[in-house]
Amino acid sequence: MTSLTLTFLAQLLCVKIKMIELLQEVLNSEIPLTTNIGLRVTEYKDLSLTLSAPLENNINHKSTAFGGSIYSVSVLSGWGLIYLLLKQHGLSGHIVIQESNTKFIKPVTTEITAKCSFKSTEQYEKFLKMYKRKGIARINLEALILCKSEKAVIFNGTYVVHK
Repeated sequence: MTSLTLTFLAQLLCVKIKMIELLQEVLNSEIPLTTNIGLRVTEYKDLSLTLSAPLENNINHKSTAFGGSIYSVSVLSGWGLIYLLLKQHGLSGHIVIQESNTKFIKPVTTEITAKCSFKSTEQYEKFLKMYKRKGIARINLEALILCKSEKAVIFNGTYVVHK
């Protein structure tokens, strides 16, 4: 690798870290629940965002993760992914969840870690094009929660962004 390539990669990494810090700050200040459940932005790369929350803050009477906390981490992973996409493109807007479905496959007995991803570059490009053109856009996102390397929860949400 050339020094120019290494410099570019270092700058890209720095931008990703700043985006993670920005999202963490916004979640903590705008959505108070996130501090109570211990929500952390753990990874932002490629077409995905990963959020985590410790089991200790979100445990239920069966010593597994509380369903409401699982839902919160899942829905916020999609919200955060859209927020970062808008920021990267110099846009802002009101992000809301319009509709969702959560399939609980097995109990979560570890840290709640939700990974939400765009299906493809084309998916988010279409979303951005619509938002820029009409001031409103809708996107369907999926978040997965694994427990001990197995699918434990599948969340599907339809988000709407409007000016």
